[in-house]
Amino acid sequence: MRGAVLGCVLALLPATWLRLTTDGRVGEDLAEAPRAPVALVFGAGLRDGRPSPYLAHRLDAAVRLYRAGTVRVLLVSGDHGRRDHDEPGAMRRYLLDRGVPPGRVVSDHAGFDTWDSCARAARVFGVRRALLVSQDYHVRRAAALCRAAGIDAYGVAVPEPRDATWYAGGLRELPGAVKAAYDAAFTPDPRFPGPREPGVRRALAGSGAHHLPTERQEGGTH
Repeated sequence: MRGAVLGCVLALLPATWLRLTTDGRVGEDLAEAPRAPVALVFGAGLRDGRPSPYLAHRLDAAVRLYRAGTVRVLLVSGDHGRRDHDEPGAMRRYLLDRGVPPGRVVSDHAGFDTWDSCARAARVFGVRRALLVSQDYHVRRAAALCRAAGIDAYGVAVPEPRDATWYAGGLRELPGAVKAAYDAAFTPDPRFPGPREPGVRRALAGSGAHHLPTERQEGGTH
């Protein structure tokens, strides 16, 4: 009995670490998100070559952040491990179809998991501060990992109904929290660590950084 209790406690430690690490670094209100140069949007699967509903909701939130002037560049990170599965390409097309200029969307084709997306954003694309766009069950893990990768990160939690997909995602976070604790502790190289990509820097240089239609100051306190 004691062994079972100890096992439960140990299993909950990574989730508790995530909660403590990201306290005050996650919010659901897009209007209250602090300004940042970049929004990092994590992949969430495709259906018939198009973003899944959950991924579409993340992209819709990113469009709103861009239109509000909260971010200047959208970095879409996903799985392009097969020729017939181009997640970042589908994400980019979705954003362009909704009016985001092509020069403001940068694609990372090697974001195979959350750590890869965070580590590559920092090490390959040179991101130092970013908003992270994902569902509430995932965004805390994303925030903890991106902070471990060296990014001043704030998570924007996209609300979803508590349907079967949401609960399945929540269950995946239990082992995900364990892996996140390992990745944060040892910061391994992503599967594809380089070379450095100038896409984000170039997009920011052409974004009219000093003429955004908002009065909020970049790097607000949260």
